[in-house]
Amino acid sequence: MCRVYYHDKDILIRDMQQSDAQIITEEEIAQGWHADIEKYQMRLRHQAEGRSISLVAEYKGNIAGYINVYPNSEWGAFASQGYPEIVDFGVLEKYRRNGIGNKLMDIAEQISARYADVVYLGVGMHNGYGSAQRMYVKRGYIPDGSGVWYGDKVCEQYADCRNDDDLVLYLSKKLPNSGERSLS
Repeated sequence: MCRVYYHDKDILIRDMQQSDAQIITEEEIAQGWHADIEKYQMRLRHQAEGRSISLVAEYKGNIAGYINVYPNSEWGAFASQGYPEIVDFGVLEKYRRNGIGNKLMDIAEQISARYADVVYLGVGMHNGYGSAQRMYVKRGYIPDGSGVWYGDKVCEQYADCRNDDDLVLYLSKKLPNSGERSLS
């Protein structure tokens, strides 16, 4: 059964389904991104195992974006501390500026608030993440203070790293009115 988290005249946010993985991968490749269906299949496996909540946004009936919430993430600055992490968030370029990204973040934060009063995420440092960096700051996310991470560990001062998708800064946000601590 596919759970719907939000619906208005243009935007529908629901659980990710198997057929979405292929569509998202093809759309990302078409816009020049380095996409691999395995990433989405892994998110679906984690959802089936109860480790994550994987969401898809449709815009006027077309797959337009996705986001994942890991209630007790095993990665990053707050790994295994009981804080939810928002992971792998994207809106396809042709659907941007329609409120999809903010609505996905709203739902991800609402889900996160059921588990803890803090949520965190990692954002890439290269210019491809510029719009996400600005969005997170506007939404109240602040750096966690550990500096940049590379390859799942803190990038020590003067250490070599590449400005690719593995170079991230972790940000966190205190969630208002955190409710129940488990999804029903």
